[in-house]
Amino acid sequence: MFRLLILTLLLLPVALAAQESRKLTVEDAVRLGLENSKSLGIAEKKIDGASAKSGEAFAQRLPSLKLSAAYTRLSDVPAGKFTIPADAFGAGFPPAPVTSTISPAILNSYGLKATIQQPVFTGFRLENNQKMAQLSETAARLDFEGDKNDFVYEVRSAYWNLFRAIEVKKVVDENIDQVKAHLKDAQNLLAQGLITNNDVLKVQVQLSNVELLGIDARNAVQLARMYLNNLMGLPLDAPVEPVSLLTVPVENTDPVDVFTKKAMDQRPDLKALQARYEVAGTAVKLAKGSNYPQVMAMGNYYYNRPNQRFFPTKDAFKGTWDIGLQVSFDVWNWGQTKYQTHQATAQADQVKYAKGLLEDAIRLEINRDYLAEQQAREKIVVAKETIRQAEESYRITSEKFRRGVALTTDLLDAEVAVLQAKTNHTQALVDYVLAKARLQKAVGEQ
Repeated sequence: MFRLLILTLLLLPVALAAQESRKLTVEDAVRLGLENSKSLGIAEKKIDGASAKSGEAFAQRLPSLKLSAAYTRLSDVPAGKFTIPADAFGAGFPPAPVTSTISPAILNSYGLKATIQQPVFTGFRLENNQKMAQLSETAARLDFEGDKNDFVYEVRSAYWNLFRAIEVKKVVDENIDQVKAHLKDAQNLLAQGLITNNDVLKVQVQLSNVELLGIDARNAVQLARMYLNNLMGLPLDAPVEPVSLLTVPVENTDPVDVFTKKAMDQRPDLKALQARYEVAGTAVKLAKGSNYPQVMAMGNYYYNRPNQRFFPTKDAFKGTWDIGLQVSFDVWNWGQTKYQTHQATAQADQVKYAKGLLEDAIRLEINRDYLAEQQAREKIVVAKETIRQAEESYRITSEKFRRGVALTTDLLDAEVAVLQAKTNHTQALVDYVLAKARLQKAVGEQ
């Protein structure tokens, strides 16, 4: 039992170190990123704020009820009295002066008030304000969709960059093994007197160079993995492994104009800018609201002690009410309404020009990404053929070198050619996938 415990303790660190990497498809990475993204969380809260603003604008059109209470302590003053002198109405009436209190001195004043107000007409201000809030909420939701599309592309890009870094590292590791085997052959040929020591040194230098590339490749894998983990909300050192396969390049049968039309119809950022243009147009109408009279209906209920409307005044709670209609109109405000309208119009024109700039940028983006996808697809075909040629050249040169009929530099060049060809092929495959993802993002799709 004791030996089993010791064995378990010895093997536990090994088991922890040998923790398997988390295998992720590109869709798994996107899902994790969407679940844990802090930037998208901010965008969602912007939607909540815009929705609350829309609710506030609607509430401003409804009746409002306010309650207020007050207490006042008054300074002491003489009570209001009057006196009827004796014989005021003839002999013997009244037989003596009579003093009566008309208004007692009430030093404590209590007031309760309920007020209800209802906008009747505000020069269409409340209606336009509500419409602006609703359009702003729509723009915020569209901004979120645009941010989401950008984030999905960012995760996909990070995923395939990690894939590329891993594949490049594999190619470099294979090349290191090739050069090591080459070095072993060179050392054997040196022992047989078929090559010089300088030839062996050249191979050793080449081995050092590719080992340096191996260090860079390992570092690139670590950095790419940390960036992807950061986007997915995982610990930076989480062991993740991409398992998705690169898609087989398929030629686009649709012309570039089809993608452009899709982008114009469904790009969230373009739709959001259109909503903001409508907001700016509504703001012009809102600014013109001061040209109209403002009408407000209101009613009040008072429950005061004392209530000044009752005579004589008594130290008791009494209830009264009133209703009314208030009309106000800006006869002259030194052109404020005109200037406000001009400001709103200028802002609307700015948004209009911004929308035109975005449309131009979208057309350029679509054409750029469309050409990039075609270019990457063509590069894959060329790079694949280059690998075949480089490997065949390496095989022939390696056989010649073993027979002592090829120079060391020839074999080194062949090894470098294989490394470069495989690296270019991996680069072309990833470029194709990323170009396809960029084109997908450019048309407003995830």
